[in-house]
Amino acid sequence: MHADIQVLAPVPLLEYGNPGRLVTPLREIPRRREEGGLVIHHPRWFYPPLMNWANAAWLAWAMDGATRRLRQEFPFALIDAHWAHPEGGAAARLARKFGVPFTVTMRGNEAEHALVSTRHRVMAKALQQAAMVIPVSESLAGLAGELGVPSERIRVIPNGLDARIFHPRPREAARGRLGMEEGCCNLLTAGHLIELKGHHRVIEAAAALRAGGLDVRVWIAGGPGRHGNFAPAIEEAASRTGMRPYTRMLGALSPQDLAEAMSACDLFCLASSREGWPNVVNEALACGTPVVATRVGAAPEILAPEGLGVLVENNQPETLAAGIRLAAARQWDRDGIARHGKSRDWAHTGAEVAAVWRECLEGTRR
Repeated sequence: MHADIQVLAPVPLLEYGNPGRLVTPLREIPRRREEGGLVIHHPRWFYPPLMNWANAAWLAWAMDGATRRLRQEFPFALIDAHWAHPEGGAAARLARKFGVPFTVTMRGNEAEHALVSTRHRVMAKALQQAAMVIPVSESLAGLAGELGVPSERIRVIPNGLDARIFHPRPREAARGRLGMEEGCCNLLTAGHLIELKGHHRVIEAAAALRAGGLDVRVWIAGGPGRHGNFAPAIEEAASRTGMRPYTRMLGALSPQDLAEAMSACDLFCLASSREGWPNVVNEALACGTPVVATRVGAAPEILAPEGLGVLVENNQPETLAAGIRLAAARQWDRDGIARHGKSRDWAHTGAEVAAVWRECLEGTRR
C-alpha cells in the first residue's frame, strides 16, 4: 500500500447521455462499500441539462457535505481528481475550501471538452490551479501544456494492467472453447457497443478482406454502454456486408474470459474514433496478441516499440482492411509481445502516482 486512500465516486441522479435509462437505479448502488480493502463512497448529485460548463460548480456543491463528513473520519491531506472536467474543477473548489492541495489525472475526454469554449475555460482554470497534472499519455500532456499548465507540473503516468488476469492462455484450448476455426484470421475487437468504438467498421473492413480472398472472422466482445446500444447497427452492418455467418457477438465478458478470447484470436483490432489510454490494447499485448489500432489517444505510444502491431491512420474500413491484411501476413513473436505487455502493471502505476502525491505534499509543507 503506497497511500491511505478513500474514494468519493458520486452517482448522478439523472444520466442525460443514456437514452435507455435516464433515471439512475439508486437502489442498486450502496452509499458505501468496500472492495479489496478500499472504502468507496457513492454520494448522489444532480446537474441540470444543457449546462455542462457549470457542472464542476454543481459537483463541488453536491460533494461539500460528503467531503465534510469524510474529513471527520478520514483526515485527508490531498484530493486526487480523475478527469479534468467536471471532476477537476470540483476538486479545485473543494481543495481550496478544505485547505489541501489537489492533483488531476487526465484520462482522455479532455480533448473533447477543450473544443467547447466554455468548458475549455473552466477546465484550463482547474488544471492551472492543480499542484500536479497527471496525463496518461504524451498527447494529453501536450493538451495540458496548451491549457496553460507549466511543464514542471506535468507528470505522464500511463495506465497499468492486472497481469494476474491478462497473460497468455493455452491457445488451442481457448480456441476450442470459443469455436474458433483454424486456417482463417480470427479478429477480436472489444469495447462497449457504441458508435465510437467502430465495431461496425471492423466488420466492413473484414468484408472487404474476404472479398479479396482473406478468410477473416470477426469476434466482438462487449455490451451496451452508458450512452446507448449500437448493437442493432452492428448487426445491420454484418447483414449488409454478408459478414453475418462470419461474425460472432460474445456479449460483455468478464476480465478472465476476455483474456482467454485475446489469447485465442490471431489479431486484436482497436477501431475507436476517440480514446485516452486504451487499456484493451495493453491487455491484448499482455496476452501475446498483436494489435491493429487506429492512431487515437495513446495507441501510437503503446505500439511504438517494433514488433507489437500495426498502426493505421484512421478507422475507415479501407484503412483498417489494409492494416489487418499487413498484420495477418506477418509472423509475430507472441511470447515477446506478452513479455512487453506484462512489463507494466498497476503496481508500477500506483507507485509512480504515490510518488507524485508525496512530491506535492512536500512542496506544500515547504
